[in-house]
Amino acid sequence: MCRNIKKLRRPGKQRPTDAELHDASLQFIRKISGFREPSRLNQDTFYAAVHEVAQSGRKLFGSLKVRPSRRSAA
Repeated sequence: MCRNIKKLRRPGKQRPTDAELHDASLQFIRKISGFREPSRLNQDTFYAAVHEVAQSGRKLFGSLKVRPSRRSAA
């Protein structure tokens, strides 16, 4: 889909920052909406979607169960 969105999941328990989640969410909404910058008429809806995607990302990373890698167990 979009090759420029970077993976935010990292080894261990380190979660992405709010800024990283916002940037990835903004990029995703830009991609699916087709707008680089929305018109004034669409700004509220556009940025509400960015916020909702970022919130979903926070919820996802807060709920993921991560097993220790084999390298760290050795």
